[in-house]
Amino acid sequence: MPSDSVLNDTFHHFARHRRQAYWSEKFIFGLLFRMAWDSFKDNLLRPRIRSTSRPTASSQSKYETPSLGEIQHSLWAYKPCSGNVNEVWPNLYIGDLYIAQDREQLRQMGITHIVNAAAGRFHINTGAKYYKDLPIDYYGVEADDDPNFNLSIYFHPAARYIRAALNSPKVLVHCAMGISRSATLVLAFLMICENMTLVDALQTVREHRGVCPNSGFLNQLRELDIRLVKERGGGGGWRNALKL
Repeated sequence: MPSDSVLNDTFHHFARHRRQAYWSEKFIFGLLFRMAWDSFKDNLLRPRIRSTSRPTASSQSKYETPSLGEIQHSLWAYKPCSGNVNEVWPNLYIGDLYIAQDREQLRQMGITHIVNAAAGRFHINTGAKYYKDLPIDYYGVEADDDPNFNLSIYFHPAARYIRAALNSPKVLVHCAMGISRSATLVLAFLMICENMTLVDALQTVREHRGVCPNSGFLNQLRELDIRLVKERGGGGGWRNALKL
């Protein structure tokens, strides 16, 4: 029969290993819990719009324009505007009134074309004369940031202007805050000229700037999206880009 000292040593040895195993298991469990919690928080904060790829014939065949509520839900994830101006597409910028009125900054940026989505006497009344000392071509859209304002009548003309202007970049599209009116025109351009769906266009722009068109403009973009998808041979199916 083992002596008391041997039994005592065996007991302490066993207890020590059990403590080590306990703390190892506790550490691993804590680490896994922290990773799962961080992932959960990221999912809460991450914008709900997922797709970043250009649409293909096969993907469009399963694409359905999301509802206004779904789009607004996807935009609830807070994303700051990130300054006065951001490049959201190669050589295409969205900005606010401050960058539009800063001629020296525009000169340094090499801006060659400006689309003012808040033109007019009672909005941002710059106009072509304001930039007469700069090699800048000016295009004004007298739009109100009002859900009842019909901005869709400018979608195709502004898109054609931006597409032509990008042959000799750079292009700034601005309004007062660079969130609603200017963003809507850029989204329409990406949909019309770059063959994007509304979901793709929103994801592309929001990767660089926190835009949020008003509900009326979103509805007008939805109508454009439905029409373009139909013209391009897309059809109903399932919403393959919005994960709500």
